Amino acid sequence: MRTFIAINLDPEIKKTLSLLIDELDKGHENVRWVKHEGMHLTLKFLGEIGKENVPEIEDVLKMISNKYYSFSLKFIGTGSFPPGMKNPRVLWIGIEEEETLRALQYQLEGELEKLGFPRERRKFHAHLTLGRVKSLSNIKETLSLLEQYRDRNFGEMKADKISFIQSTLKPTGAEYSVLSEFELK
Repeated sequence: MRTFIAINLDPEIKKTLSLLIDELDKGHENVRWVKHEGMHLTLKFLGEIGKENVPEIEDVLKMISNKYYSFSLKFIGTGSFPPGMKNPRVLWIGIEEEETLRALQYQLEGELEKLGFPRERRKFHAHLTLGRVKSLSNIKETLSLLEQYRDRNFGEMKADKISFIQSTLKPTGAEYSVLSEFELK
């Protein structure tokens, strides 16, 4: 099963970001937009795991969730990977740097590395993916609109649990199901 660890979003944040996607989507089919129900902040992508790995991963998540208090996530600004909007592959909403989030994600990487999951080589950059660029044709208008929101505040929410999620790839896109959730202190 294909899995990852994430923070799910409040319905109000999802609604705000869905409205932004509606505005950015110009119907050219050059961007595969994230579906409302699939919006989340990925903390660690695990990839394919066996069912036998689930209990040990859940033990790590339980241990980590008992160490951290809930915290605020502030959604500010837009951008792309790679940066610069010249040849973007991913369009995103930024998340203000937050010490608890950074510490939680760093400890998660370390504990899961002990179970054989390699550390991410890139520095953790908290963001929410809005869409993945499939083609650069007819994308200029979308990028221009995205740039207008570079400094916009999209709201905030309380992050109070972490979720262990299974991702099933289908022709219509990924479908997610929560395997388990762990409340922060």
